[in-house]
Amino acid sequence: MTQTLSNSDAFARYRPIIDDWEAFCDALKRPLPTCVWTNTLRTTPERLAEWMRAGGFDPEPLTWYPGAFKLAHDISPGNRLEYVAGLYHVQEEVSLVPPALMHVTADERVLDLCAAPGNKTAQLAVAMQNRGTLVANDRNVYRLRALRRVIDRLGVANTSVTAYDGANYPRESGEFDKVLVDAPCSCEGTSRKNPEVVHASSVDYFNRLSGTQRALLRQAVRRCRKGGLIVYSTCTYAPEENELVVDDLLEEFGAHALRLLPARIDGLASSPGITRWDGRQLSEELTRTMRLWPHQNDTGGFFVALLEKTAEV
Repeated sequence: MTQTLSNSDAFARYRPIIDDWEAFCDALKRPLPTCVWTNTLRTTPERLAEWMRAGGFDPEPLTWYPGAFKLAHDISPGNRLEYVAGLYHVQEEVSLVPPALMHVTADERVLDLCAAPGNKTAQLAVAMQNRGTLVANDRNVYRLRALRRVIDRLGVANTSVTAYDGANYPRESGEFDKVLVDAPCSCEGTSRKNPEVVHASSVDYFNRLSGTQRALLRQAVRRCRKGGLIVYSTCTYAPEENELVVDDLLEEFGAHALRLLPARIDGLASSPGITRWDGRQLSEELTRTMRLWPHQNDTGGFFVALLEKTAEV
């Protein structure tokens, strides 16, 4: 029997795991601030800030992410010439977190397994300063068109685009130093900008998505080299799509092959992942994962896990 959650109580099931329920509810009622980051392939944060002030914006630098700025919610930065020229990119603040945790370098081989529409791909490419090798994959060829527009506008040149089912990404691609799995999810954490997502929320829906998410994370582990890193992220609150997925993969591969590293960023408020849900006891390691609630940084919601592959599988 399908358990459908109403709009009013869609998130009530999370009340026991949210540190400040009233602040969480208040945050969901407020408009979501706009966030942009500097394309350092073409300009500097200082010059971008000057242009924004000249254009009537009031950019507030993010303390935890150099070169990114928070803007008022009613700003339309995508209409400016500087945007068209690829001097900056518009991206929700909390979605900057997964690539930031990867600490990519210019000599690495990196796979973005579920890349469209390309925001995190662009963020990784710029962090690599257009060097190394970045592969952006998505099975949806129509969404890949948006990705190509993003990387073309920003002048990204180190990225190859593939269109495979990420759960069956070909072995012939070789091994990667780092793999990002920003998995398709129920998107509950985007409700401040997409209120309609709460209507799709149900436990059955979460469980259906989690099968795909496990398959994607499993393939990411296989495609990562020994000693490499995997980041798993979603923009949803549902433990069925977050801690339970990671817990299953930890058990499947074993402690000798896969371990969780602390997912934390200085200056960014967050909560540890949970270790118990719906009567199921999970690995204590899951406290190393990161939950980002909307009230903590005035953002959307996110979940991030940082894993190290410690043996061949």
